[in-house]
Amino acid sequence: MIRQLTSRDNDQCQKLIRKYPAENLFIIGDIEAFGYDQPFQTLWGDFREDGSLRAVLLRYEKNFIPYAEDDYDAEGFAKLIDTAEEGIHVSGLKQVTDQILPHIQQPIDHTREMFYAKCNSKTNLPSILTNRVRLAKEKDLSGWKQLMLRIPEFEHAEINLDSKKRNMDKGVGRLYIIEEAGEIVSTASTTAENSISAMIVAVGTLEKAKRKGYATLCLTKLCRDLLEEGKELCLFYDNPAAGTIYKRIGFEDIGTWTMSKLR
Repeated sequence: MIRQLTSRDNDQCQKLIRKYPAENLFIIGDIEAFGYDQPFQTLWGDFREDGSLRAVLLRYEKNFIPYAEDDYDAEGFAKLIDTAEEGIHVSGLKQVTDQILPHIQQPIDHTREMFYAKCNSKTNLPSILTNRVRLAKEKDLSGWKQLMLRIPEFEHAEINLDSKKRNMDKGVGRLYIIEEAGEIVSTASTTAENSISAMIVAVGTLEKAKRKGYATLCLTKLCRDLLEEGKELCLFYDNPAAGTIYKRIGFEDIGTWTMSKLR
């Protein structure tokens, strides 16, 4: 049986999703930040006959994320998604979204698949000094954006500094930087931080500052700080070379993450 979740279902919902903090980073974070009673966010649960919760579907604005450990009423979740407006995105672990996508009636514009990796130990982090790395402040955001737009893999990214500042203020995102002569040349940051997990994003270095180990410094500092706070780390990647670097410092693949845009 599928029904909308409320705050009364929180204990059962948390029991399901907190078994895998990295895999459920977005659902955990959105519940912590916005709860169950917001116009832009809705959660549904799929319950077994004995009343236990076996699957969750999150809607955050136009984004849907399903999660289940095993089989679930994928057709029922698909019907909920089909009632939404145009421009919908459906994301999640491949083994979960593979069950739901065949039942969605709206045409799928495209689907992207990326490796999903997590890290929960400092054991493999490099033993290096990271004193050149510092936590960015609001005054650094303009220079950080200039850096991002000069890195090829991010030059077409939509960068909203108001959103970035809001995330920093709310504690759901942080930004580490390295400077040369007052110019930001390397960075690593987080998004979707919650009490038990965080996603690493936007790791990059300006071309003229490459081959100096700056990205490793930023990433090491960021990972070390988060792990010392007891948070499990996760990230997406689709470049095998990048995957090799991440695995060297302790990340391990946990699956494939899919992102499908509906027309």
